[in-house]
Amino acid sequence: MLNIKVKILDKRLGKDFPLPGYETPMSAGMDLRAMEKEDFILNPGEVRLVSSGIAMHIADKNVTALIVPRSGLGYKHGIVLSNLTGVIDADYQGPLMMPLWNHSDKPFKICVGDRVAQMLFVPVLHASFEVTEEFEETSERGEEGFGSTGKN
Repeated sequence: MLNIKVKILDKRLGKDFPLPGYETPMSAGMDLRAMEKEDFILNPGEVRLVSSGIAMHIADKNVTALIVPRSGLGYKHGIVLSNLTGVIDADYQGPLMMPLWNHSDKPFKICVGDRVAQMLFVPVLHASFEVTEEFEETSERGEEGFGSTGKN
C-alpha cells in the first residue's frame, strides 16, 4: 500500500468537523464537506463555488488529487460538480473549492458540514513527446475512432 503525507493548513473553517477521511476501510475517496459560513439553498441550474474548509499541499509530483461528485448526491438529488472532475496539482497550496451544480429541477439545501464531494489521490505519470513521421502498424484498430469497437 502506497501512503503519502499531505500537509493541511491548521486555519480551517469549522474545526469542530473532522478532517477529510475514509468512511470505510476500503473507500477509495475521502469525503469533502461544505464548509461555508451558513447553510444555503442551491437552486435548480445554479452553480456555487463552495469551500471545503481546507488548504493542502501534496508536494509530490507523482501524485495528484481528484475532486469528484458523491454518487448518491448526483443520482438522488442532481448535485454534481460543474467541472465534473477537479484536478489538484502537487504544487497547489490554496484552498480546496468545489463548484457544486444543481442539475435537477428542485432546490436543494446544503448545510454546513454536509459531505458534498470526494477526493481521491492517484499516481501521475509524466509523458514526453517524440515526434515521428509515421506509426508502426502494430494495432488492429489503427485510426478507427468513435464507435469503431462496436455497440455492446
